Amino acid sequence: MQTQWQRQRHGPRRRPGPAGRTWQPPRPPRLPAALKALRALAPAPLPRPTAKRALDLALGSALLVLAAPLLAAAALTLLAQRGSGGVLTHSTRVGVDGGHFVLRSLRTRRLRLHVISRLPHVVRGELSLVGPTPLTPGDARGRPAGARDWRRELKPGLTGLAQIRHRSAMPWDEPELLDQHYAEHHRPGLDLAILTEAVAAPLRRAARGLARRAKADLSDTDHRLPGYRTAE
Repeated sequence: MQTQWQRQRHGPRRRPGPAGRTWQPPRPPRLPAALKALRALAPAPLPRPTAKRALDLALGSALLVLAAPLLAAAALTLLAQRGSGGVLTHSTRVGVDGGHFVLRSLRTRRLRLHVISRLPHVVRGELSLVGPTPLTPGDARGRPAGARDWRRELKPGLTGLAQIRHRSAMPWDEPELLDQHYAEHHRPGLDLAILTEAVAAPLRRAARGLARRAKADLSDTDHRLPGYRTAE
């Protein structure tokens, strides 16, 4: 037997294995195949949201909370007027990567509530706050005109460059060209500018309408002093 001094100097004595082979310490057990399979089935980590998606989620959720009372009141009004006819419209639209989804909107165009009622689609990720016009399946505008199918790269938008410039008389302000321009140059700063204009434009039109109405009221009023008589 080895003495303690011999073990410290030469290390522990290795016992001979079968057929004269030197004994080796046992290896740790390998990972069971079933556990490896479970790891392979585990869901992949979610991708980090882009700046555009973060803006959609944050601002879209805030707008939905603010608009919820108005949308609820409009839905109740429509329900009382239409009875069992339903208060929502349903239409199939083409989303990002060519996928389809059902777009739901309130059956009213007052105060653009039909657009505001689509905010849940923004929160769910089917729409973006700003993007190309959502098209129906089979729409000729959805066919790629060149090598790049830019419509498949972006989610359709609640509003967009084409929507805020559709009243322009410029020949290059065709909706299709504006959507393509946005797809090629979109960035968070452009999204915020489009959203600002989408809110400001209706307010300006409403202010101009009030000014014209006030001017018409003033012109129709008889400002002559009492007893005034025109020359005969």
